[in-house]
Amino acid sequence: MTDTVANLRRKIATATDLQSVVRTMKAIAASSIGQYESAVRALDDYNKTVELSLLAYFRQARVPADDQPVQKNDSGAVVAVVFGSDQGLVGRFNEVMLEFAVKTINTFPARPHIWSVGERIQSRLSDARFAPARNFILPVSIDTVTRLVGQILTGVEALREKGGVKEVYVFHNRPLPGVVFKPRFQRLLPLDQTWQHNLAREKWPTGNLPEVMNPGPQTLLAFVREYIFVSLFRACAESLASENASRLSAMQRAERNIDELQEDLQRSFHRLRQSGIDEELFDVIAGFEALAGVAKNEFHEATRTHPKSASPP
Repeated sequence: MTDTVANLRRKIATATDLQSVVRTMKAIAASSIGQYESAVRALDDYNKTVELSLLAYFRQARVPADDQPVQKNDSGAVVAVVFGSDQGLVGRFNEVMLEFAVKTINTFPARPHIWSVGERIQSRLSDARFAPARNFILPVSIDTVTRLVGQILTGVEALREKGGVKEVYVFHNRPLPGVVFKPRFQRLLPLDQTWQHNLAREKWPTGNLPEVMNPGPQTLLAFVREYIFVSLFRACAESLASENASRLSAMQRAERNIDELQEDLQRSFHRLRQSGIDEELFDVIAGFEALAGVAKNEFHEATRTHPKSASPP
């Protein structure tokens, strides 16, 4: 009985320590979500600015509004950048992304070069026989996202110099209200004629038509670089926001489970302790009754042997 109570005490202490860890991770996840969601909102405005800049350029360059056949490039590599997590305790964050990425990639005509962002998604892709050709370290804060984007763009440029890049796809989870997150993918490259014509059809938001100063190839290249940069940056920020939202949800579930476990352990502990107390009381009562019986027998024996000198106990 003592060992059982001691084990319960250790379990209660372990559950309390685990609850402290869960609450700490819950607080960190909640605080991290804010900076990533703020970055996503800011990037939405900046992305709109870049798109309007490209719209102004293509309109001033008189890009035809009618559809034209897409210029296909059958040579070059296809790259799929898959965002996951470096750490665990994120629920099914990586599993959902893995299922979505594998299902989508299987529809491609050929197996692309897979680049993973995060150790957890890298191992899951390898287990699914989609071993990444490159793996990037996931940023730990919004300040280090720029470095990751630069590494990805440098890798794409190096691949282009070797044999060309046909297409670049980005897979990441996106935070959504009500469902925590949802996987999505977008084609980052090429920025072909279809993309240009779709952009050229957009309406200018004001009545004042813009004018691009020095509308040459260098200006277009600068706009395109910003467009690709902000697309990758936003994909990473949305993935990080989704990861922390999933971790927060997982920690909330874990906290509820720990609370229920602690209640069960406390009930079991008090029940066993009360049972031990009852057994000790029964032992005391039984001992008292046994001693009383012995004393009574001794009295009767003394009375029978020395009737005049014996006195009741």
